[in-house]
Order: sequence, then structure tokens, then C-alpha cells
Amino acid sequence: MSTIIETPETDETCAYCGSRIFDHDPVCVRDCTDDCGSPAYFCNYACLSSHVDEEGLSVCDACEWSPE
Repeated sequence: MSTIIETPETDETCAYCGSRIFDHDPVCVRDCTDDCGSPAYFCNYACLSSHVDEEGLSVCDACEWSPE
């Protein structure tokens, strides 16, 4: 699966808090289980973590892991 990497606009805002991402330590994430879609930008890991918690994105998603 290939992904094109592009630098976001300088005024791109955080998907969680609305702050400008480049005023902080930005993080870019994509949902690559569904055709990779558009990236979501977060101004830092704290906003990403809060978003994951509030949306319940980790619940039952990785409860079991097998290297096979």
C-alpha cells in the first residue's frame, strides 16, 4: 500500500483542539484500514490521546495480538 506524503498548510489546525499544529509538535494520522483516507492532524500527542479516549478508538481494538 502506498501513501503520498505531503506537508500540511502552515495554518492547518488540530482536529481535536483547533490550535495551529505548527505552533506545537504536530502528529499526523490516517485510517489505513479503510483506503487510508485523508490525514488528521493533531498539534501534539496529548490531543491525539484525548481524541482516541473520547471516541473510544482503543476499546476492544487490540485486546488480543498474535504475531502469526
